[in-house]
Amino acid sequence: MSLNVLIVEGNNPKDTEVFIKAAKASCSENLKNIVLKLEPSSSVTIINPINDNETNKALENMNLYNGIIFTGGAMRLNDMTDEIKKHINFASNCFKHNNKILAICWGLQVCSTAAGGKVAPGKNGAHIGIATEVEINENGKKNPIYKNKKLKFNTPAFNFDEVCELPEGATLLSSDKVNNIMGTYFKSENSEVWGLQYHPDYEYWQMINLSNERMEKMIAKEYFKNEEAFKKHIDFIKSEEKSLDFENKTHEIKNWLDIIK
Repeated sequence: MSLNVLIVEGNNPKDTEVFIKAAKASCSENLKNIVLKLEPSSSVTIINPINDNETNKALENMNLYNGIIFTGGAMRLNDMTDEIKKHINFASNCFKHNNKILAICWGLQVCSTAAGGKVAPGKNGAHIGIATEVEINENGKKNPIYKNKKLKFNTPAFNFDEVCELPEGATLLSSDKVNNIMGTYFKSENSEVWGLQYHPDYEYWQMINLSNERMEKMIAKEYFKNEEAFKKHIDFIKSEEKSLDFENKTHEIKNWLDIIK
């Protein structure tokens, strides 16, 4: 079956330049590459919510898409700029249609807010390049998004904010020591949303490059005591890179693609 997938870019143009430099692709192009690797016959359309013409066209043709992916991004939701409001508004409009949505990192925060949840700076710190010992709970074991996934896993991740209050009726699927809400499932209006506060779409080398781009800012904000502590963290991610299993890392994307078939 040939799938039509809509991918919603989570970055503004300035941040996209950083991602292209460090990760060798924008968030949306990176996800497109993964989708096509897992389902080569898929047709992928990319839009950015800050472009009104793109969002209007997507909403007019919503019945053409089997599913929607909201990508990660570098914006902070509680800044609530006009750009961010457009992301939330687009998600709200998507919910009015019969959609199956995969919301990754920033995408989870946007969709949760649009559905009535809340986002705040992480009270237990941040994921910088990696999340360790993410654990799938009993509800997660029953949810198709985690089919064949290891019940405890490390994964690429990068977020300073977290969903602190889930939308009404949402189900928590997985957690770790930094963020209680790492995986969730909820319904909003006519849509189903699977949300992940980590990156099954990224490799560790991309996380390392993005971390290096932000090193000075993260030290200034005391996420690391000094450059030595930062480099020690990067060395840990490099050690994890050797054991990263592409199949297990991307199960959530593959499972979601199976859901929308």
